[in-house]
Amino acid sequence: MTSIHDPALFLAHACALEEEAANRFSDLAEAMKTYGNQEVASFFGKMAEFSRLHLAEARKRSGFRDIPALAPEEFQWPDGESPEAASMEGSHYLMTVDYALDLALDSERRGQAFYAEVARTTGDPEVRMMAEEFAQEEAEHVAELERWVARFPKKG
Repeated sequence: MTSIHDPALFLAHACALEEEAANRFSDLAEAMKTYGNQEVASFFGKMAEFSRLHLAEARKRSGFRDIPALAPEEFQWPDGESPEAASMEGSHYLMTVDYALDLALDSERRGQAFYAEVARTTGDPEVRMMAEEFAQEEAEHVAELERWVARFPKKG
């Protein structure tokens, strides 16, 4: 990943990442409803709402800026895809609560690491400030998910 030194480019990445997170959490909420776990479905629904709030915040911060509409190959993701684009291929009728939580936790950790890396490598003070703030929000998501993982220990 190359460093992001432009606030508009950073916000384009933040909007894409938060939209991916909201979609992923909504998908996990629906999967948990299907599998009969209303408690975890409700939790993932709450996480989706938090991601939508972060998305709205990122859009609001763009204010007067024109946020570039980036083609997939123009994003500067660490592994070539959004850190929070968790693979849903493991989502099936046998998905367990602990597996769904692990999927969510892994992608939240990747999102937090992405923002922390941007904050560490950018030369732009505004980008650094926003990236640090977004990294802190993602760290709160990670901590919340870790509490839920502890409530649903792995079986077998």
